[in-house]
Amino acid sequence: MLLDRPSRRNPPPSGRQLLILIGGFVALVSLVIWGIISLFTYLLVWLIPPKLEAQLGSVLIKEFEAKAEAGSIQNKLNELQDRLEVKQSAKERRDLKVIYLPSETVNAFAIPGDRIIIFRGLLDKVTSENELMMILGHEMGHFVNRDHLRGIARSLSFQIILSLLFGDSSGLQSVGSLAAAVSQSRFSQNQELAADRVGLDLLVKTYGHGGGATDFFERLAQDRSAGALAFVSTHPHPADRVKQLRQIIKERGYRIEPVVPLPPVLKGGK
Repeated sequence: MLLDRPSRRNPPPSGRQLLILIGGFVALVSLVIWGIISLFTYLLVWLIPPKLEAQLGSVLIKEFEAKAEAGSIQNKLNELQDRLEVKQSAKERRDLKVIYLPSETVNAFAIPGDRIIIFRGLLDKVTSENELMMILGHEMGHFVNRDHLRGIARSLSFQIILSLLFGDSSGLQSVGSLAAAVSQSRFSQNQELAADRVGLDLLVKTYGHGGGATDFFERLAQDRSAGALAFVSTHPHPADRVKQLRQIIKERGYRIEPVVPLPPVLKGGK
């Protein structure tokens, strides 16, 4: 009697094929979990009450305030911020505050708890008050659209997936990791454009024209320094933003007039 032999037409999978199958299955499960979490967080951010957001923000604020430099620079930034905020509708107004960090990082971002973080490195790239107001207004736009909460949720979703798949929740227990997730969070091109629209509107309401709206991004598109390249790596390309902003300025008939010099206290070593 002949022993049954494995069919040559259907040989057993090799080790490499098994690894590919397992990897594909894990990837599929991850995508499903990511999709569920992303949908849930997208809907959830609009339901989070200000009090709960403030509680979440209080943890982050302490982390950034420990590195902040209080004084004339931070005071001036908050003065400029207040000038923009009075141009918002009562519904949009949040009594935002700016935290200034004396780091060479070229960045600014919004965090829960109604705070905008701005770095020395970014101020060193700005040449006019109008440019800076456009940047502050842009961050205010993220608050208007709740992007600051959505960005954290998206950044932490990856950690949640790893925890569910591999049982490692250590990355979710650190305040430092949460702060890092905030500072490294990326928004979609549509989110950035929506925030740019808010910033542009506030700029025009403040100065009566759109001068300075694109200046920072125009220079950044040509800047090859490490700080500028790091900024570009987490944001839509500056050239694209310039093109979109110019189109909006043209469509809305905004005038372009001379800009106001950057306040001396903000010029630092320049």
